[in-house]
Parts: sequence; C-alpha cells; structure tokens
Amino acid sequence: MNLIVEIAAKMVEDQFRLLIIDSITALFRVDFSGRGELADRQQKLGKMLSKLMKLSEEFNIAIFITNQVVSDPGGASMFIADAKKPVGGHVLAHASTTRLSLRKGKGEQRFVTKDFRFKMLRCFVRICKIY
Repeated sequence: MNLIVEIAAKMVEDQFRLLIIDSITALFRVDFSGRGELADRQQKLGKMLSKLMKLSEEFNIAIFITNQVVSDPGGASMFIADAKKPVGGHVLAHASTTRLSLRKGKGEQRFVTKDFRFKMLRCFVRICKIY
C-alpha cells in the first residue's frame, strides 16, 4: 500500500498516462497461503484495487494489470480441455473494466479472448519482433 502512495507522489511531480502492474496477485499469493487466509487476502486486494481506482480517477490515467491463472478442476473442465480461471476471484473481476485472456495457439499463434467466462470476442494475434 505504501507503494501506491509513492506512485501518487510521482504523479504529482510528473505527468503519466499509464500505470502497468505486472501480476497483481503474486504478492498476495506469497503473503497469504491456504483457504484459511483467503478472506484476509481478498480484503487487502480489494483495498489495493480501490486505491488504484481512486488514483486512476484523480490523475486521469489508465491502469493495466496482469494477473495469474490457475487450473480449474471443477465445473467447466468437462467441456474445456485446459480449463483455467483467474486468481483474485470476484474482487478482482468486479474492479476490472475490461478483462482479456491471452492464450497460446499452435506454433506462433496466440489469441486474445475478452472475458474469461463468456468468451464473447476472440481474435488471433501474432507477436513478432520489430527491428
């Protein structure tokens, strides 16, 4: 949480338009392990997301967050060969404006799906090096 205060201080000094947070749930997964601490983890994640939303509104910036996924051995796995679900649960889902899932296809092919659950929009992309 102190890091968010430091980021806000930087934004007062300089102008920024984008904040990227790589793997937001990684630190929470390290600090909180097991189902017994799930409620505490989700509560702290919710507070952090709330502060990020306020930061976004106050400084008019976009915030891009990456996340982790875990195997989902239940429900949908009967119909999907490699069922995955995002870490962070409903707290992270409700705080997000747009959710995208990136998956590996055959060879160099990758595809992007909007939203994990409904898979409404899917497009294939190719990631390449530009020199």
